[in-house]
Amino acid sequence: MAKKVVASLKQETGKGFAKVIRMQKSEKSGAYSFEEEIVAADKVKEYFALKK
Repeated sequence: MAKKVVASLKQETGKGFAKVIRMQKSEKSGAYSFEEEIVAADKVKEYFALKK
C-alpha cells in the first residue's frame, strides 16, 4: 500500500502533499506506534506542532 501512496505523490497532481509519520509512545505499555497521514506540504510544520 505504501508504494501506491508514494507513487501518487510523485505525480504532478500530488506535488502539493507530503506523507508524514508520527511516532507515539503508549502510556500503558511503553510500546511505540506509528501514525501515517498525508497532509498539504505547507501544513507539515503545523501538523507536527499539534500534540495529540
